[in-house]
Amino acid sequence: MTPQEETHFGDQTVPLADKQGLVDEVFHSVARRYDLMNDLMSGGLHRAWKDALVTAVNPPGKSSDRPFALLDLAGGTGDIAFRTVEAGGDNTRVTVCDINAEMLAVGRERALEHGLDDRVTFEQGNAEELPYADKSFDCVTIAFGIRNVPRIAKALSEAHRVLKYGGHFLSLEFSSVDVPGLDKIYDLYSQHVIPNIGRAVTGDREAYAYLVESIRKFPKPKAFAAMIEEAGFRRVTFTSMTGNVVAMHSGWKL
Repeated sequence: MTPQEETHFGDQTVPLADKQGLVDEVFHSVARRYDLMNDLMSGGLHRAWKDALVTAVNPPGKSSDRPFALLDLAGGTGDIAFRTVEAGGDNTRVTVCDINAEMLAVGRERALEHGLDDRVTFEQGNAEELPYADKSFDCVTIAFGIRNVPRIAKALSEAHRVLKYGGHFLSLEFSSVDVPGLDKIYDLYSQHVIPNIGRAVTGDREAYAYLVESIRKFPKPKAFAAMIEEAGFRRVTFTSMTGNVVAMHSGWKL
């Protein structure tokens, strides 16, 4: 009998095949308060981090009519998508691909509210098996989502496949704080405060306990950069932000 492949889910070890369903339950539980929780957990800093990501995406400016297609993975509520189309020209389009239907429903509602539903498309799909043709997009982004993908290497390979030659891959993800003093404060805050905020706001402490633990399990920036290179990307770099609370990784399909 072939040994069953395992992975982590928070501080648990679970069968790899089970992880996606467990992650889906987490985001189904918190979808309606997800954006509020991001503000509370980060003190609003997630907005600056996402703005930095969109600056790196660098869509054609408002005066340009050049077509630009962005695929935003695990971006269900639309934060990166809305920022990108608002920064870009009239022919900037974003496809949001998320596996969680509840998160996508929130994103579609927000798109209608902002009058951006003609420029942002929300589609359900798995980052490990993208339903798009080769060389379909100018840029692929994933913000605070890659650590929740069971098979990270497969998702990176798929991102590479759907990018056009010369296309840009960008990942924004929580990292490992390495500033003396701040690391201990951050550890205490993430381990004890964030789950309790989650309980107060969403009624689900365990969902945020998982999200905190998933940050600890995620590869360090250099290790993740190596994974991006192994997927075929070139000129791979990463930038640490806010004492390495967050890292933005960049790679090109060349």
